[in-house]
Amino acid sequence: MPIKVIAFDADDTLWVNEPFFREAEEKFASLLEDFMPQHAIMKELYRTEIDNLPLYGYGIKGFMLSLIETALRISDHKVPVTLIDKVIKIGQEMLEKPVELLPGVEEVLQSLNGDYRMVLATKGDLVDQERKLRKSGLEKYFHHIEIMSEKRVTDYEKLIRHLDIKPSEFLMLGNSLKSDILPVLDLGGFGIHIPFHTTWIHEQVEHTVEHERFFEVGNIGKAVDLIRGIDA
Repeated sequence: MPIKVIAFDADDTLWVNEPFFREAEEKFASLLEDFMPQHAIMKELYRTEIDNLPLYGYGIKGFMLSLIETALRISDHKVPVTLIDKVIKIGQEMLEKPVELLPGVEEVLQSLNGDYRMVLATKGDLVDQERKLRKSGLEKYFHHIEIMSEKRVTDYEKLIRHLDIKPSEFLMLGNSLKSDILPVLDLGGFGIHIPFHTTWIHEQVEHTVEHERFFEVGNIGKAVDLIRGIDA
């Protein structure tokens, strides 16, 4: 069955994202080290983020709220207002970061353009993801944009129904095994994993993936020949 639709994750697949969160976490921990050791602050922040996912979803704005909540909790609400202002500025700086495309991304999109319907399938804050896509200059390559609150099997099922294709005609590329690859494999689609050098702990998968429709490449530039081989 030929591939009809190729879907791309965005953050850390098309452009840099996760390093900005790591940088922000380090700044946050250094601001609050009078209240708690930095490694302990990181653990508290992660716990807050996970607890807040059902409320805020993914993205920088939810992350900012988790920073503030963590600062209040670990300081027993004694943190000065001036420090809260600095925490807010950490998030604002993240929202103003330039979009840095990963090597080879536009060349890959150009090469596949016209041969397949191409989709951007990412999760996160709607406004922020739209901003990054607009700044990236890549919007012209995509037949459809899907900004999802979560990437579960049911979310991909909805997307595939909207595209009016069979799961076996759908191929997903992304850096997260948990969000980009495993749900698509479960549906009967194809997944190409492109590891990024840093991954949020919530997205990490400990076990090895072995599946006839699973593939892995070291960088996105190697995906074109692989896709054409799968399609053949």
